[in-house]
Amino acid sequence: MPFPPTTVPTRYWTRLPDGRVQCDLCPRRCRLREGRRGMCFVRACDDGRIVLTTYGRSSGLGIDPIEKKPLNHFLPGTTTLSFGTAGCNLACKFCQNWDLSKSREMSTIAEHVSPERIAELAQSHGCPSVAFTYNEPIIFMEYAIDVAQQCHKRGIKTVAVTAGYVEPKPRAEFFRCIDAANVDLKAFTDRFYRTHCGAALQPVLDTLTYLKHETTVWLEITTLLISGENDSDDELDAMTRWVASELGPDVPMHFTAFHPAWKMLDRPTTPAATLTRARDIALSNGIRYAYTGNIRDIAGSTTCCHQCGTELIVRDRYTIRRNDLTPAAHCPTCGAPCPGIFNT
Repeated sequence: MPFPPTTVPTRYWTRLPDGRVQCDLCPRRCRLREGRRGMCFVRACDDGRIVLTTYGRSSGLGIDPIEKKPLNHFLPGTTTLSFGTAGCNLACKFCQNWDLSKSREMSTIAEHVSPERIAELAQSHGCPSVAFTYNEPIIFMEYAIDVAQQCHKRGIKTVAVTAGYVEPKPRAEFFRCIDAANVDLKAFTDRFYRTHCGAALQPVLDTLTYLKHETTVWLEITTLLISGENDSDDELDAMTRWVASELGPDVPMHFTAFHPAWKMLDRPTTPAATLTRARDIALSNGIRYAYTGNIRDIAGSTTCCHQCGTELIVRDRYTIRRNDLTPAAHCPTCGAPCPGIFNT
């Protein structure tokens, strides 16, 4: 089957002696014969090179609260123009967006939207940011980078919701165009990544340390907790201790609830108590900003001053009830700064 007209060349690939072409975008390093697609579905071998087959193809655009990404310390109370394409370079059995990330039908991504048009739509709808979300943005990085460049021309910031499974060179190019990222840290064992995601843990940890220490990208982390799989006290203790020591106590962590989906329909919805327990472990290990998600938990969604405990931003799900930060993003009680990007 011929590739669609939205096919564009890419940069990260290597020709192999046996005639195949290796995609060097992510640690999976798919080795493809002519006409074959990679595991992500959207990158393929065409005329002896790796191409992106979904440039400009959007799975739909929507306006969301920025808190839904979730980002609690990046332009709180604003909206973001969200879009994605199809496909993914992970194989998560529990994917909550499986209809897009696992799609192998081009009809799923039928709408053509140029980078310029996305930036224009964000501006016209009063969205100070555009979010690459719904599926893994790394796999459509050429499209995402062009969108980001058009957004930045208009003073619009960009957000990546990503699994962080990417090789160092494309990672650097991609995140140069990103203002904020929420990285899915799906678990803290290689066993979980191998068994449930068809991937590995270390490349994700490498991306997290890169973002925190080598870029100016605002970083937050999300972990979807699945009962009996990645929610033990020991694993949560190890994960949150690693974040506090390797990334620092100011990186916000979000613990969200699994709902039966894709190939894990036999597993129960995560109890709210599990998210609260994870949050408590994170706080006890020095994480200053730990949140619960996918449940109504005002206390677990509220940003408090790490120094004196004053409530700074009170949330009810994705709605901000009260924002008492000073204009300089300091606590009004003790004057301690609250880390994040709070002004457009």
